[in-house]
Amino acid sequence: MLICGRDLTLGYEGQAIVSGLSFSVDEGDYLCIVGENGSGKSTFIKTVLGLVEPLKGSIEYCGGLKKNEIGYLPQVSGIQRDFPSSVMEVVLSGCLNRKRRILGYSGEEKEKGRTELRRLGMADYIQASFQELSGGQQQRVLLARALMATEKLIFLDEPVAGLDVKATSELYEILRELNRVGITIMMVTHDIHPVLNDARTILHFSHSRYIFCSKERYLDSEEGRLFMREAGHDC
Repeated sequence: MLICGRDLTLGYEGQAIVSGLSFSVDEGDYLCIVGENGSGKSTFIKTVLGLVEPLKGSIEYCGGLKKNEIGYLPQVSGIQRDFPSSVMEVVLSGCLNRKRRILGYSGEEKEKGRTELRRLGMADYIQASFQELSGGQQQRVLLARALMATEKLIFLDEPVAGLDVKATSELYEILRELNRVGITIMMVTHDIHPVLNDARTILHFSHSRYIFCSKERYLDSEEGRLFMREAGHDC
């Protein structure tokens, strides 16, 4: 097990959004987090990453995982996509949360950056300008950045938003391969495809309640069937 949340109440300034939440993330899991807007998904992300404290309950990090060793790929704004840096500079910035030194990157960090870019098919773009890449290429670079922080777990927030069909398919295949080699995936998504094709467990938020279970149980639940209908899937 990597993360375990027990009897959590999530919210801000004493105002609860979700209460009684318990969940766990095992090594090698592929967890999809779904639900309505405003139902608690963003608060959940911030709580897992340690950016906000739960109003009640506790989160335990296990298996040698630390909060600053979760690779995080947030939703990307236009400003971030236009950031005027080289691909390598963007990737190396993924080390910052774990660095003890203020200035410079070690040779080991630079080699890891090159390794992650090779793994994601971006080795030929190391010196390229990040803002001149396509959306799919930028997302690969940002995934490489997230991988700089971790050997265990990546947390992605709507990673295919704004991507075309080809780039979306390629990114999902990359995530499958990362999962196959042992990296745990946590993903917030509105897309039914990873839920149907890749997830092992589902965390579904709806206003004032939640469901945490296997994919099979979720797809057989009322909430799961509604999710599929809203996504246009014939269930």
